[in-house]
Amino acid sequence: MSKVKIEGNASGTGTLTISAPNTNTDRSLTLPDTAGEVLVNGTTSNVGINTTSPTAKLHILGENAAAAVKIIGGSTNGYYNLEIQNSATNGYGVGFKDGGSIVGSITTTGSATSYNTSSDYRLKENVVAMTDATTRLKQLQPKRFNFIADADMTVDGFLAHEVQSIVPEAITGTHNEIDDDGNPVYQGIDQSKLVPLLVKTIQELESRITALENA
Repeated sequence: MSKVKIEGNASGTGTLTISAPNTNTDRSLTLPDTAGEVLVNGTTSNVGINTTSPTAKLHILGENAAAAVKIIGGSTNGYYNLEIQNSATNGYGVGFKDGGSIVGSITTTGSATSYNTSSDYRLKENVVAMTDATTRLKQLQPKRFNFIADADMTVDGFLAHEVQSIVPEAITGTHNEIDDDGNPVYQGIDQSKLVPLLVKTIQELESRITALENA
């Protein structure tokens, strides 16, 4: 078994380079299973994977056809696959960007977590009041079902394609889509996108009840 020991100089600097005979050969650094840590210390030290100009403590640039990071957890219940600790009283745990602009975040306080999407009025235009929400709401078809992978748990929800024509922004994917190999590409739903329709429907119903009471 080969071993490499790197000792820094007086200024605390040092370099480890793993080279291969040509660019088509994979290079790897394997740490022993019994112990070992990779530490990046200091205010300017960064680690880059698939990038030569890392801008964060760990900067991973993914390929187009694969996930940039894949985390496979163990089989013991109660353990986290990913744990994010925030030292600020009210701070950002995760930020989501599109084209360099923040479009969402996961933030925490001392006791709670918020999942945020962009909503500032300065990002919007053509703003008008919602009307006739009750008619649209009545088109939704809530269901009870179980997922095939979890046959013993019955839940409340929707079928994505039935919601798509009513609240399209709540749905991702295309009905009955398959990939080039004939495998299904499943649709998803963000049920929080239904909240504005629910709120407006309640307001419309409340107005009708008030009108009847005052008649």
